[in-house]
Parts: sequence; structure tokens; C-alpha cells
Amino acid sequence: MGLEPVKIDALIGPGDTLTALGLEFEVRHVPGHCPGNVLFYAAKARVAFVGDALFKAGVGRWDLPGGSFDLLARAIRAQIYTLPDETIVFPGHGPRTTVGDEKTDNPYVPQMPAASSA
Repeated sequence: MGLEPVKIDALIGPGDTLTALGLEFEVRHVPGHCPGNVLFYAAKARVAFVGDALFKAGVGRWDLPGGSFDLLARAIRAQIYTLPDETIVFPGHGPRTTVGDEKTDNPYVPQMPAASSA
């Protein structure tokens, strides 16, 4: 028995929303690990499924074709670290974490200090 092709009837992109399991998910673009990588954020449940962009105290590989550490770090700061600190982050594998914990503890992508008003 072989694999059957899956019919794609719709494409998703950054800013789109979709509903699954009774929850509305926002789609955010998080490139750097691979082109086109996205996360799915459900504000009501306070969860984000981020694939291999971010791990507990780590980040996804960026040495694969189309990967870039600088792009990944910028995307994490712009698309993941802007979620509420209590958001539970489910990576593609490994233990879950929270946005707040990663902003303070992630050695690869520390939160950028606030701009000084001096």
C-alpha cells in the first residue's frame, strides 16, 4: 500500500486565520530555520505551535538550504517574543516552554534591551 497524494484546496500565509479544534489560530511567518516556516497562535488558549523555529533554551538549525541565523533571530523577536509572556510554546519536538521564559533564558536569542530615552 503506497501513500496517496493529498489534495491542497487552500494556501495559508502570514496574517491569515484558521479554525481547528474549536480554536481560531493566527498564522505568523517565522523564517530562518527554513523558508516559509510559520507558527500557529491561538490567543484564547494562550498557545503557539512554532515548529523548529524555537526550542526550550534553543533555536532550530539555520545551516540548511535557505536558513539564516540572523533572519531566524529577527523573526523570533518579531513574531514569537511579541506574544504574551504566558503563551505556552510547543516546538516541533522537545519540551514546551513559554514566551516569557525564552525571552529571559534563551542563550541564542536574548530579548533585546529596551531603547534608552536618554
